[in-house]
Amino acid sequence: MSAVYRVDLDAFARNLARVREAVAPAVPMLVVKDDAYSHGLEPIVTRAIAEGVQWIGAFDVPTGTEVRRIAGPDVRIFVWLIGGGDDLAAGVAADLDLGIGDEALIDDLRRLHLERPARVHLKIDTGLHRNGIRPERWEAALERTSALIADGRAVFEGIWSHISEASDADDDDARAVFLAARETARAAGLDPRFSHLAASAAGFARGEFREDLVRVGAFSYGIRPAGGPDEDELGIEPIGRLSATVTEVDPAGVHLDVGALHGLPSTLAGRFDVRTPGGPRRVEAIGPIETVLAPWDGATAGDEITLFGPGALSGVTDLAELIDTIGEEIALRVSPTVPRVYV
Repeated sequence: MSAVYRVDLDAFARNLARVREAVAPAVPMLVVKDDAYSHGLEPIVTRAIAEGVQWIGAFDVPTGTEVRRIAGPDVRIFVWLIGGGDDLAAGVAADLDLGIGDEALIDDLRRLHLERPARVHLKIDTGLHRNGIRPERWEAALERTSALIADGRAVFEGIWSHISEASDADDDDARAVFLAARETARAAGLDPRFSHLAASAAGFARGEFREDLVRVGAFSYGIRPAGGPDEDELGIEPIGRLSATVTEVDPAGVHLDVGALHGLPSTLAGRFDVRTPGGPRRVEAIGPIETVLAPWDGATAGDEITLFGPGALSGVTDLAELIDTIGEEIALRVSPTVPRVYV
């Protein structure tokens, strides 16, 4: 036996159903950035399509192109990390929806010779400064976009943005900027087919933020927010389980075959327990390629120990909260060298 990351695709399907229910009547957009949050892009996308997912958020153009290969022609694929003209051309060629948050990208589109119009979603910066067109430049961006549409180089599909989800007050302020930007676009003759502002947390908790699409990443994989409601309250379940194998038992402790290079933050050493045949035991050390547990009678090479996920004492967000980060950070650290097994 060796370390393994087990991904429960049936649990994933149940999460998708729960997300669909929670954000209705908006349509959920499944976010699959970073190899589907380290769960494996192809199996996740394949199952999502089988479950009727209509929109996928792929983050960047290379991922979006790969999702198109896996998913086929019918699903809509939205990307928003776009590096310039080459990315734009590749995105249009792959039939992707393009999230444009920089006026320079509008100029890049104007200079391209494309076989089909680009499907454009303009991003308004609502205060996060995570790209997005500043409100004082919004009208100028709309004018440039209108010129692209008049030339047959683009179609106007949407207006979108991110919110901080740090407080209701901050999010309310951001939404006001978003709604004002949409009204300005409509007054300029650009009426979006789709509006999208909310991600997982706001999509579940605040109906007024749902708009037409809700971008849902973490909750689709059963990852709850740090400091927020638990999985039972949200109605989601973790789909990833990291297990390791006992390789050696000596006076120093019980050695497992995963370490920091496989994804466990070394700063978690001494901070959490795992379930073992001898009862809960503390994780005492996390080295580059192994983890050492406190010993127990009868520990044997080949024993399997689950470090996080279903059946473990901790989930990824439990571990994240111990080191002041978020559950996604723990999930994304699971190395591609750890085999994925789909159940």
